[in-house]
Amino acid sequence: MAMCTILRCASVSLTSSLPRLSNRNALIPARLLARTCYIRALSTTTRFCAALKFTDKHEWVRVDSGVATVGISNFAQEALGDVVYCGLPEVGTKLSQSDEFGALESVKAASELYSPLTGEVTDVNDALADNPGLVNKSCYKDGWLMKMTVSVPEELDGLMDEAAYERYIKSIED
Repeated sequence: MAMCTILRCASVSLTSSLPRLSNRNALIPARLLARTCYIRALSTTTRFCAALKFTDKHEWVRVDSGVATVGISNFAQEALGDVVYCGLPEVGTKLSQSDEFGALESVKAASELYSPLTGEVTDVNDALADNPGLVNKSCYKDGWLMKMTVSVPEELDGLMDEAAYERYIKSIED
């Protein structure tokens, strides 16, 4: 399996890498494979991160085929502490950007949730009813809150990417 991955990686990147090779040492196959696979892995990570957008209220959104998955950021879940209750909207609820759609309660505090986009709720994470701690354990994967349609795609342009969100967090912590 690992060899197949290495060969696939090398075949995709080899053609573009050959013109840049200038000395004999660079032509050693192991070095060539390591170099091209490493570059390819970094670009995959970047594309995944670029898919996340954030609001100034610490919600995140990931859009796939016109459906947005919404959750809270790692910064927000750490600030809240252990989540003990998730109040989520009903499927079919129509939301405008910045509308309140629910609340999270923790041992420290309660926090309202705000819609990052305009659209209609298509699904909610029912697993949070029995296990609200998923928000703390896996806020970007299993701890998602709701899924919704994207009625106004242009609203995504007003949200922060990961780098902008990190700068935002640093600015509010100072």
